[in-house]
Amino acid sequence: MSHDLTLLIPAKFESESLPIFLDELKNYKYKKLVVLDHTDTKTINSINKSSDVEILHQQKSGYGNALIEGIDYIKTDLFCIINADGSMNPDELKGMLNEIKNNNHDIVFGSRYMKNAGSDDDDFITLVGNYIFTTIGKIFFGLKISDILYTYVVGKTKLIKDLKLKSGDFKFCIELPIKVKRNKLKYASYPCYERSRIGGKKKVSPFVDGLKILLGMISLFFKK
Repeated sequence: MSHDLTLLIPAKFESESLPIFLDELKNYKYKKLVVLDHTDTKTINSINKSSDVEILHQQKSGYGNALIEGIDYIKTDLFCIINADGSMNPDELKGMLNEIKNNNHDIVFGSRYMKNAGSDDDDFITLVGNYIFTTIGKIFFGLKISDILYTYVVGKTKLIKDLKLKSGDFKFCIELPIKVKRNKLKYASYPCYERSRIGGKKKVSPFVDGLKILLGMISLFFKK
């Protein structure tokens, strides 16, 4: 199983956290692909001695584009989106992989809002915002997931490539599960505990990105 999985690690100004996180990942025998902008030389220089890590320079800017280009590049049967800031615990990968292997799911979404799950990073604003967007996902799209904005996922690479994802920014978080549901892929949630970020800085603006996500959900609703 180890050689069939690539860890897809989007990075932006993560020179502080990424080397520490990659050092932790040495204990996991998966392929590792870091996707970042070629102008982010500080982050690139911080990891250029990591022999087991491949770097992909993204062609278009944005979080979503980093993930889309990364997924398109990956050759292994499975991929896992895991953030460069160390907030996602790689110990949970085994359970997520078992969901795919034992229950034949096509994709597994990590969730901070299940039994035996939680977060050291969530605050009141992000908690309420996520609840609102997750509820919209349930009502308008029939999504049966409990944490629509936590993009810690393990999926079958070819099937996700076939979704033709287009969101270049944080709207990727909601486009992925909505298109998974619409294309009748088999999916599940898995309890995860979000750790404190190594760098301690969020890349998301709750109100600005929240508005973009809301408009994205409206747009996807009318593009049936």
